[in-house]
Amino acid sequence: MAEPLIPTVDLSPFTKNDEDGKKKAMEVITKACSEYGFFQIVNHGVPINLLQRALDLSKVFFEYPSDEKLKSSPASNAPLPAGYNTQPQQSPDKNEYLLMFPPGSTFNVFPQNPPDFKRVLEDVFSKLTETGLLVETIVNQCLGLPPNFLKEYNHDRSWDFMVALRYFPATESENNGLTEHKDSNCISLVFQDEAGGLEVSKDGEWIPVIPAKGTLVVNISDVIQVLSNNKFKSATHRVVRPKGRSRYSFAFFYNLQGDKWVEPLPHFTKDIGESPKYRGFQYSEYLQLRLRNKTHPPTTPEDEIRITHYNITS
Repeated sequence: MAEPLIPTVDLSPFTKNDEDGKKKAMEVITKACSEYGFFQIVNHGVPINLLQRALDLSKVFFEYPSDEKLKSSPASNAPLPAGYNTQPQQSPDKNEYLLMFPPGSTFNVFPQNPPDFKRVLEDVFSKLTETGLLVETIVNQCLGLPPNFLKEYNHDRSWDFMVALRYFPATESENNGLTEHKDSNCISLVFQDEAGGLEVSKDGEWIPVIPAKGTLVVNISDVIQVLSNNKFKSATHRVVRPKGRSRYSFAFFYNLQGDKWVEPLPHFTKDIGESPKYRGFQYSEYLQLRLRNKTHPPTTPEDEIRITHYNITS
């Protein structure tokens, strides 16, 4: 039987101390991360009914008239626009979204309706934070780093954020929901409704991520690629909008605090006689450059700032 295109990993061995199960899971994760940075997880600790409830309530919210949604407009001083927003008119990405920082953050602007939405969003955020920490610990082991290295390096959770998204139905002339890109953070977790539309690039081909209830999609992002000096790959992915219906999803960004310095670790460079492939940078600087791609879209894709901006050319 052929291997599934995107592997699904059962995380229960990591909570049950099943050493054989852990070893097999880490082999699958290491292979996926080394090749294209994408895999799926089950038994991840987030209740399936909570994920479904979040999707259901987001559908209710996004169906409200614009004036109701705009009551949750973002505060101007947030590092990212927390609250309700739509993509700029000139953006090729066709979606609207609700963004939140960790529960208790002063930047958060929650909708009043539907009434249960705020509590469900905060519950999902807290659960996904725990899953992010578990995945980070597994990635740490797969990379052969000292125990708790990534946890200590990335101990500040205040920059994590989550986005509920609605992608508008495709038209006859275009179906772009989210342009091909890599995420800037450490690890991203995604769950989507049955409409699908998420695709990952592998060996030059676009592979659709088939929705499966209770499954979370994991993609390795730019910070891990740089720290590992390209040992683990940041996943290239996009969203294609379906015809005749909206697409709903949530994306959780297990992030890095903005003041952190990011550069290839000695473990992957001088300790093994390899040259660093990136120059170091402050994470907030990279975020600002990436945000500018959104607010002032470049005239050609080649002009877009990506992690290659920090490449060291030999």
